[in-house]
Amino acid sequence: MTPRVAIIGAGPSGMAQLRAFESAARAGHEIPDIVCFEKQADWGGQWNLTWRTGLDEHGEPVHSSMYRNLWSNGPKEALEFAEYTFDDHFGRPISSYPPRAVLWDYINGRAENSGVKKYVRFSTVVRWVEFDEQTRQFTVTVEDLESRETTSETFDHVIVGSGHFSTPHVPYFTGIETFPGRLSHAHDFRGAEGLADQDVLLIGASYSAEDIGVQAFKMGARSVTFSYRTAPMGFPWPEGMEELPLVERFEGSIAHFANGESRRFDAVVLCTGYLHHYPFLPSDLALDSPNCLYPDHLYRGVVSEANDRLFYLGAQDQWFTFNMFDAQAWYVRDVIMGRIALPDAAEQRRDIDAWRERFASLQTAGDEIRFQADYIRDLIDLTDYPSFDLDRVVEIFLAWKADKQDDVLTYRDKVYPSVLTGTMASVHHTPWLQELDDSLERYLSDPVDDEVATLVTEEEDRAATT
Repeated sequence: MTPRVAIIGAGPSGMAQLRAFESAARAGHEIPDIVCFEKQADWGGQWNLTWRTGLDEHGEPVHSSMYRNLWSNGPKEALEFAEYTFDDHFGRPISSYPPRAVLWDYINGRAENSGVKKYVRFSTVVRWVEFDEQTRQFTVTVEDLESRETTSETFDHVIVGSGHFSTPHVPYFTGIETFPGRLSHAHDFRGAEGLADQDVLLIGASYSAEDIGVQAFKMGARSVTFSYRTAPMGFPWPEGMEELPLVERFEGSIAHFANGESRRFDAVVLCTGYLHHYPFLPSDLALDSPNCLYPDHLYRGVVSEANDRLFYLGAQDQWFTFNMFDAQAWYVRDVIMGRIALPDAAEQRRDIDAWRERFASLQTAGDEIRFQADYIRDLIDLTDYPSFDLDRVVEIFLAWKADKQDDVLTYRDKVYPSVLTGTMASVHHTPWLQELDDSLERYLSDPVDDEVATLVTEEEDRAATT
């Protein structure tokens, strides 16, 4: 009988898995019976912007953590699909740091061109997954959120592609319940316009804090303060932005920091990360791991050590994204289709230990980037996914890090060549700090008289002379 495969989630990871199977089908191979369950009404996962926070229209937890005016915080040349380039999609050069709508259009375009939407059941949430040791099959129970009908089906393999950036980690700070201003987690942040003329505190020292902080500065916040637990980000912040050690307690609007300083704030955003959370899996199958570059109990970073018929995509912390999901999806496809034989449990454990030992020795961001590049190379070498120059991608990542260190407010204006096509990215018609419209239409336009940029420049000139 044809094996059946359930894919949980139709975000970038699930879409990559669908593309992998479809690629094999187009090459003339018989593929399994595939069903992808997606609780949202459309695919794209995190890239589907919603104004909703907390719960969606069906009472389900909102998945996306995206917000208005979010632009890529890494060069597109580092995430480009090896078999569907930006040139393929847009037919022209675009800048290295597109806004969310443009990247969504890119991943949507590849998936649409693949014809894989037929495999996806939208507005369908997975409620429970159970494995039967005797039949060696999973029973997957789902609910159609439109009809409210609950059904169960059996599958030979389950692929978890639901990501791990949708369940916020919310630590407690003494007295935070007394804070009278706007308090939210980054997951529920939907735009910085409301932070104009306010003193803003970001608790955290990673990408969410960095980006929401510069967004707040861009949108006119009076001041932006970052509170770090371990080490500051260390960028040369402009006047009005600073980093302080961890908040020890709140007293109303006043935050007290570990170095003895205190500040008054109007708004606090908890940029404190996310949890691996799989409420549809029993505890013996659910991945339990801190966010890291190589979670324990995943052979080749994708095969569950608890059950080698269960796979996770994108469970790592990520320097690489879309192309790493592809490499993983092609590998998982070939395991399921019998092209790759898994070693026994002891050999899987030795391989996991070897990667984790190397992971534990990493010292710098450059080490981490090279580590993940080697991980992706290891997967690509085992499949027919198109090879590409990962060392060149590493160089682009390192240049990006240097650009940010030079000026965290202008690095998005830099451009890089595509590793795959050699096409040099174009310079966006408006500097990022002045661009207040992140729509696809605006981005792809060629404005002759840029009214938005003119207004911003005039306002900056007035401020400089007063």
